[in-house]
Amino acid sequence: MNKAIEKLGWDDSIRDAENDKLARIITVQKNSYRISDGEVEYFAHLSGKFLNQATTALDFPAVGDWAEVQKLADEQKAVIHRVLPRKSQFIRQAAGLKTEGQIVAANIDLVFIVNSLNHDLNVRRMERYILATYESGASPVVVLTKLDESTPEDVMRIIAQVEEVAIGVPIVAISSITGEGMEELLKYLPAQKTVALLGSSGVGKSTLVNKLLGEEVQETKDIREADSKGRHTTTHREMFIMPNGALLIDTPGMRELQLWDGDSAIDTTFQDIEALVLECRFTDCQHDTEPGCRVQEALAAGELTEERFQSYLKLQRELAYEKRKQDQKARLEEKNKWKQVSKELKNKYKFR
Repeated sequence: MNKAIEKLGWDDSIRDAENDKLARIITVQKNSYRISDGEVEYFAHLSGKFLNQATTALDFPAVGDWAEVQKLADEQKAVIHRVLPRKSQFIRQAAGLKTEGQIVAANIDLVFIVNSLNHDLNVRRMERYILATYESGASPVVVLTKLDESTPEDVMRIIAQVEEVAIGVPIVAISSITGEGMEELLKYLPAQKTVALLGSSGVGKSTLVNKLLGEEVQETKDIREADSKGRHTTTHREMFIMPNGALLIDTPGMRELQLWDGDSAIDTTFQDIEALVLECRFTDCQHDTEPGCRVQEALAAGELTEERFQSYLKLQRELAYEKRKQDQKARLEEKNKWKQVSKELKNKYKFR
């Protein structure tokens, strides 16, 4: 593999395309793409065959994807023919009423779950991000910004709150203004590793990107002092190569993260509750009024907060509901497909 491709974070486990046809998606804006082969950037579009074969939104390229492309060097343009298999993908339920998954970032190694050390910090929202990160196949790191605006006492109190829900997850408090904590954060940004920044608007993602890159590449806006909420600054997903060779994906702020999947990751996210469940007297314990329920004992003793337990139950219900919607959609699509096949066969033999 050539050095140009390697610096884009090439993973040797992906061996599915010719070297000279490889490129990585670095920007997605609606239906247009910007790609890089490690030496040259190209504006790219999807081939007709790709468009015909894509059946869901998850089939389309996302920032971080590796793709097989045809380069039109003279025009500095390219045609994307297919997306290579992903080693990880952060997916959320797309906004709106339609049941559809949306890939936020692909082939990521770490997710920086960015929150600010102000009164907009929400540990329930953080649980969602941690769950979705584990489900993606990447590892989470909680990044608490705006350290320069907080007292040491507030920082210690907030970190203690986060530790209760981010079990075993690294937590780094930083200031993008003074640079405090940045050295520790850089330990999680080694060369050729891909990191996605996720979080709500106004938590300081764009400011952090500018600090890490050493230049103003992302526009920043002030937040409202009344409630610490921010306005969207980043309008699209984009990958940057840091001076040390790490790859950083910035994403627009998400006020709400609707889960797409998470069944396989809920045990890891709520490992404290899952450990209690294993100690219940009955294997089918509903954790309500059953005798010998270890979960209820922990709640009564203050080992487990009611908020944490209710969040666990709520996310389980949400995932089950989402799964039912996806299954129903799949059944309808399968039914419509065979209806179309039947109709085409009838038309084919109608006049024979």
